[in-house]
Amino acid sequence: MYDFLLPSLSPIARHASTTNSQPHPPKKRTEPLSASQRSFLDRALRVNQAGELAATVIYTSQTPPLTRAHPSLRPLMAHMHAQEAAHLSTFNALLARHRVRPTALYPVWRLAATALGWGTAMLGREAAMACTEAVETEIGDHYNAQVRELLAMISDMEARGKEVGEEVRGLVETVRRIRDEELEHLDHAVEHDAKLADGHAVLTNIIRGGCRAAIYVSERV
Repeated sequence: MYDFLLPSLSPIARHASTTNSQPHPPKKRTEPLSASQRSFLDRALRVNQAGELAATVIYTSQTPPLTRAHPSLRPLMAHMHAQEAAHLSTFNALLARHRVRPTALYPVWRLAATALGWGTAMLGREAAMACTEAVETEIGDHYNAQVRELLAMISDMEARGKEVGEEVRGLVETVRRIRDEELEHLDHAVEHDAKLADGHAVLTNIIRGGCRAAIYVSERV
């Protein structure tokens, strides 16, 4: 009856009142990884760390004999080694963050990578570069497969209206970045006469086969 004594609401206030009364859409819940997704993540991080260890050791073993014979290669070898060492540090940190155990064959891969790096460097510049070509080809394919799997995981979560955790999205970007740097090493190797190595096809096929076997075993052991 005495409504005329109440101050009238301004249009802005009325709008704010109406807006505040409207229900907010429910916030998407970040979905925890399923058992199969967690298993994939464990395998991926374990094998990636093992692969980056091997790559770092290969370049460490190749550099002394290779740069003694070809001093002009010193900047390139230092650049590739530094990138591999950074990749290894990245996956060491990811293993610790996600509590993933490293491969039990860590000492074996270190020894094998040392022999491969030193042996191909002693065969000459072209053989050393053919080694890089073979290893980086397999690593590039391996990382591409991981990116596809991670993107499929994200698409599935989004299709079901679930929030994708930043850890998963961040891992996609990390793997993509490292893959691109590995493929850069492949390009460097080809530019430095990798394909002129004696027995190029035999040498690279043997190394690529060894890489595939190491990937298979490191995912599981």
